[in-house]
Amino acid sequence: MNVLTKILAFFSIKTETRLLYMEAFCYLGYARILKLLPFSKVAPSLGEHMNETSTIHLTSDKAIIKNVSHAIHLMSRYTFWESQCLVKAIAGMRMLNRRHIDSTLYLGTARDESGKMIAHAWLRSGPFYVSGSEGMEKFTVVSMFANRASDKRVEGESNGEKSGS
Repeated sequence: MNVLTKILAFFSIKTETRLLYMEAFCYLGYARILKLLPFSKVAPSLGEHMNETSTIHLTSDKAIIKNVSHAIHLMSRYTFWESQCLVKAIAGMRMLNRRHIDSTLYLGTARDESGKMIAHAWLRSGPFYVSGSEGMEKFTVVSMFANRASDKRVEGESNGEKSGS
């Protein structure tokens, strides 16, 4: 598929989906910049350290979580920078936070076949894994960050939309 075909395909999708993809691309870039900073400076912005959010979810959030996950995974293939597990997890957390949906970012370590230490990051929202679920069972959780975005919901609002609108 050449570049022109990809551009035409992008503009042929629904505007709402296109905006979600552009948002994912921007948050992946933002997360990549954060990854360049010392982790001690970034960690406070990720949420409550060594806490988790609930595994219970609102039914209305399921489609949003799925769409955010899909956008993150799809757009990470088109970035000009490395967009691996930590970058995807931070981007997903920010996108869910914007929609007032709780999430927990996990950081884990393990040893590869040669005995070298490796790290992995994944993001969970309710019972759903937004990013990094592939291979996470091999890692020991060493840190987690709970982002309680639902605490920021205003009475009578759901996912940033006022009821009745």
